[in-house]
Amino acid sequence: MTADPATAETPELLVARLGQAGRAAQRELARLDPEIMAQGLRAAAAVLRASESAILAANAQDMAAAKAGGLSPAMLDRLRLDPARLADIANALDGVAALPDPVGAIISQDHRPNGLVMARVRIPIGLIGIIYESRPNVTADAAALCLRSGNAVLLRGGSEAVLSNRAIHLALVKGLVSQGIPADAVQLVPSQDRAIVGAMLTAAGLIDMIVPRGGKSLVARVQADARVPVLAHLDGICHTYVHSAADPDKAQAIALNAKLRRTGICGSMETLLLDSQFPASQAVVSALLEAGCELRGDARACALDSRMVPASAADWDTEYLDAILSVAVVDGLEAALAHIEQHGSHHTDAVVSEDAGICERFLAEVDSAIVMANASTQFADGGEFGLGAEIGIATGRLHARGPVALEGLTTYKWVVRGNGQIRP
Repeated sequence: MTADPATAETPELLVARLGQAGRAAQRELARLDPEIMAQGLRAAAAVLRASESAILAANAQDMAAAKAGGLSPAMLDRLRLDPARLADIANALDGVAALPDPVGAIISQDHRPNGLVMARVRIPIGLIGIIYESRPNVTADAAALCLRSGNAVLLRGGSEAVLSNRAIHLALVKGLVSQGIPADAVQLVPSQDRAIVGAMLTAAGLIDMIVPRGGKSLVARVQADARVPVLAHLDGICHTYVHSAADPDKAQAIALNAKLRRTGICGSMETLLLDSQFPASQAVVSALLEAGCELRGDARACALDSRMVPASAADWDTEYLDAILSVAVVDGLEAALAHIEQHGSHHTDAVVSEDAGICERFLAEVDSAIVMANASTQFADGGEFGLGAEIGIATGRLHARGPVALEGLTTYKWVVRGNGQIRP
C-alpha cells in the first residue's frame, strides 16, 4: 500500500500509530476522576459555542462541495449545520456530562459461602473506532459518549464532511485539554484515504470495537470485512401498523410524523401497513399525499387513491430516507406480523390501536430492537430515551440493542475479593 502524502505513512502504519496513542490515552483516562471527564465535556461544549462562526464556515464549504458533487437531499440534510443544530450538539455534550458515570458500577454481587465476594463491575471497552458519513454531529456525540464511558475514540469521518469534522474536533480537543484530558483520547484520522477504513477494520489488538454510522454500503462493508467486533445496524426499514381499532386522528398524526418529520433519519417510517378493516385508511393516505409524500402501494392500497403508484417487489425492502413511503393493506395482526418479519430490519416498528391486547401482542411478538405502541417511530433516538447523545442504534442480539449510549459502550469484568481462601 502506498503512503498517504498527507501523513507520509501507509494506512496500516497510520492506524497503528493512532491506535497505540489512543490505547495509551485510554489508560490515562482510567486514572482520572469522573468529575474531570464531566468538566472536560462541559469545557468542550463551551469552546464549540465560541467557535460557531468557524464551524459554520467550514460546514458551508462542505455543503457547497457536496451539492456540486450531487449528494442526495437526505445526505445533505445530515451534513448541514446551522446555529440551532450546532447549539444542539453543544447541549448534547453538556447532557452527557450530566449523566451518571457508568464505570465502576456494580452490575451484580454475590457473597459466596466460603467468604469470597464476587462482583460484576462495568469497565470501558477500550479504544473504539467510529467510521461515519455525512453527519458532523457524530464527531462530537461519539467523543462525548466514549469519553464519559472511559473509552478513547478514533474517528474516521467521510470526505463530504471533512472540514466540518476538523473544525468540531479542534474545538473539542481545545476544551478537553484545558481540563487535563489527553488530546489523544479523541483522535480524528488526518487522512481521507479510503484504505484507512480497511486498516481500521483489521486492527485487531489495537481497536476494540468498530461502530459504523452511514449508508447501507458502508455498514455492509464493515460487517463483511471487520476483524474487530462491530456494533451496527444495516437498514432502518421501520413499519407502522394501523390496526382496525386505531383512533383515526392518532393514526393520521402518527403516520405523518413518522414519515415526514425528518425523512433522512434511520427511525423514519418506510412502510405503512393499513388493516383492511380500518375505516379511515383513505383519509390517512390522502393526508400523506397532500403533505408531499410519494406513495407506492400494493393493489388494495392503490385502490384507496389514484395518486398512489404501484409498488415493486424491491420497495418493501428499501430504506428510502426520502419523502417516499410503501403502503400495504393487510388482513389483521397476523398478516402485519408476517410482513414485518419478512421485510423488516429489526430496527423500529410501531402499532397504532386502541385495543390493549393487540398492542401487547405486537410488542411481544415483533423481534425488533425498538417496538412501540401508539407513538411515532421518529422517537427512535437516544436523546428521546433519556440516554443523552447516542452512538447509534444496534439491531443485533449481542452486547447492546436499540439506542447505544453510555452503558452500551462498556463491558464488565469479575472482581473477586477474598481473605486468604484457597480452593480445596
